[in-house]
Amino acid sequence: MAYQLPVTIHTHTMGSGVVHIEYPSISGPVQPQVAHQINQTIVHLVNWMLEQQKKTQSGTLSQMLGHYEIKTNERGILSLTLNNYAYSTPMAHGFTILKSLTFDVNTGKLYELQDLFKPGSNYVEVISKQVSQQLKQRDLPLLDGFTSIHPNQDYYLADKALVIYFQLYEITPYFVGFPMFPISVYDLISIAVEPGPLPTLSADTV
Repeated sequence: MAYQLPVTIHTHTMGSGVVHIEYPSISGPVQPQVAHQINQTIVHLVNWMLEQQKKTQSGTLSQMLGHYEIKTNERGILSLTLNNYAYSTPMAHGFTILKSLTFDVNTGKLYELQDLFKPGSNYVEVISKQVSQQLKQRDLPLLDGFTSIHPNQDYYLADKALVIYFQLYEITPYFVGFPMFPISVYDLISIAVEPGPLPTLSADTV
């Protein structure tokens, strides 16, 4: 595998008054049109999250904060998370949305969870089993019994792991936060699509 430089990350802000949202854009060494495509996808999701918060908040918006984290930026793979926290009076507490995006920076392809795996593979069953085991090991409280992830469950890639996560209240009480379940990419290679992010990140190169 030929070495590929990470993309350059730039931070931008949007909002005024009680709204302050930071989000990333990328530039070289990728093709400008690919960078533009990726950046447009990021902005679209940031705006969608902002609108979702406005729809669900009741009362008077007191604060909205957004930030991002870069989880993977290597070997032509970019994976990031976007966080939006909003609080409105007189609500008891604020509410946070966490979303993520994973790209091939050479083509601009956006990978949903199902795109990481071979067509017809039992990835939902494999991942759900891992999540069930971790739920038991960590003794996490559930709102209802966990049965399975969604075919396009939220995820990001970090440190040679696929990290599956759930939104607030999706499977656990609010106080748990966002339950996250890291699964080694090496445990998923047999069902991973090739070429694709999982084989790329699992390759033993430096």
